[in-house]
Amino acid sequence: MTFTRLLGATALAILPTLVLADPITVTDITGRDVTLDGPADRVILGEGRQIFFAAVLDGEDPFQRVVGWRDDLLQAAPESYALYAEKFPQLDEIPTFGGFKDGTFDIEQAVALDPDVLILNLEAKAATDEADYEEKLAKVGIPIVYVDFREKPFEHTAKSMQIIGQLFGKEDRAAEFNAFYEEQLARVTDVIDATTDLDRPLVFVERAGGYSEDCCMSFGNGNFGTFVELAGGENMAKPFIPGTFGTINAEQVIASDPDQIVVTGGNWDAYVPGGDWIGVGPGSDEAEARAKLAALMERPGFTGVKAVENGQVHAIWHQFYNNPYSFIAVQRLATWMHPDLFPDLDPEATLVELHDRFLPVDYHPGYWVSLDAATN
Repeated sequence: MTFTRLLGATALAILPTLVLADPITVTDITGRDVTLDGPADRVILGEGRQIFFAAVLDGEDPFQRVVGWRDDLLQAAPESYALYAEKFPQLDEIPTFGGFKDGTFDIEQAVALDPDVLILNLEAKAATDEADYEEKLAKVGIPIVYVDFREKPFEHTAKSMQIIGQLFGKEDRAAEFNAFYEEQLARVTDVIDATTDLDRPLVFVERAGGYSEDCCMSFGNGNFGTFVELAGGENMAKPFIPGTFGTINAEQVIASDPDQIVVTGGNWDAYVPGGDWIGVGPGSDEAEARAKLAALMERPGFTGVKAVENGQVHAIWHQFYNNPYSFIAVQRLATWMHPDLFPDLDPEATLVELHDRFLPVDYHPGYWVSLDAATN
């Protein structure tokens, strides 16, 4: 894309028929204006799980413009890695690097990859500011663009997809996805907003339950906490966690006595081998996941709680918290909390449609499980 990196001025002069792309300027999610010579052909993904948005926009080959990425997809979502590796084995050859938060990002390696742009999640900005990465990378011709699917997903997802669509030269594809996203989210929010005297069940979301022996990580005013509220529930942890992420103690779960419990899960064997985490995700063993979910509910902070006694306990794929597919989780939460309001809403059918219309890999069930199997 950036021909001045490849050809000198003399070479350009003897190629009068060569047409250069027009420069593009995008305003990233932080409000920074970033100008590129044209659509980005060489991209570094600041997180491996950003392939979830690249798959939407570059469906034929989501790795075609990825020259480097962070090494987290295999560890954090190995089932997704396997699906993409089966169809796109070249992903194993893409150079990987460390993160910004832990200070293992290598600028020299980034320069060697000759990227047109580095795409980072918003949560990395504090670390990049502290290490002055924006200025350092700008000096070597690598602009940073920030997007967000995690901190404020329902404010930033559509905007982030629009930004990436501009970067990739896939504005129409981004607009098509955003229309689908908004339509599917509205299938929940329109009903909730139109329901007078809505009885909102108290919902406790345990973040990555079983990942550690401690209890209990959760969500405050953001992320899955917002998912719950959009779906017509009351987020139990909100009064106790001032930000997006935090921890409450098991005694508070008992005291609050939630109507429903939702545990986010994934296959984290790379981090906690043989852990008690619930391995939901594409292609997961639902019987095993249900058994592990039941075992987690035997911890002291959950025994005797209303949700457990009534079988209103669920597990859902953790990665919905950090990709453009969050509307699927909202639909699933809504049907768990208000089955009477959503008798015709089928989150699994929506997930199948997402794959059929936008993703290059086949759908595999296993993204959620409930103690009461009938609620699946």
